[in-house]
Amino acid sequence: MADKPRLPGGMDFAPRPPSGEFSIRKLYVKDVSFETPNTPAVFAAEWRPDTDVNLRTSVVQIDPGEFEVTLAITLTVKVGARTAFLAEVQQAGIFAIVGLTRQELESVVGAYCPAILYPYARELVSSLVSRGGFPPFVLAPVNFDALYEQQRSDRAAAPSAADPTAPDGAG
Repeated sequence: MADKPRLPGGMDFAPRPPSGEFSIRKLYVKDVSFETPNTPAVFAAEWRPDTDVNLRTSVVQIDPGEFEVTLAITLTVKVGARTAFLAEVQQAGIFAIVGLTRQELESVVGAYCPAILYPYARELVSSLVSRGGFPPFVLAPVNFDALYEQQRSDRAAAPSAADPTAPDGAG
């Protein structure tokens, strides 16, 4: 049997939580919307799309050690001044997470869980666009660790920012 792929320094290639116990209880589509406000006229326009992608995450603690993490993706594509389509997807998961420090927990729900959800949301967006009659569209890979670190730096600079593990899902 072949060894698992390793990164420099001997770390496992597959991402995983730093310690404690982690399991995926459920993955599901929480909300989906696809709008094409300017069809069929937009199909006749020269296809030079202007694309805007917005990613957001929210976390709600359901019970002790159980969290709902939602990754929301909004994709707006315009051709000239007209909106060709607007796709909104909320991919969610319920994760059991215990035995982590507060810093580890914030990292897991802020980066690790969204990274698990992203391929599902990405596929759903691609399917919606294709079914809407538009040219294929694939969202680029996202480095959720880098995004989490940037958000953490931004929060440190603005101490009134919401806690991403707050029970109301703010963050």
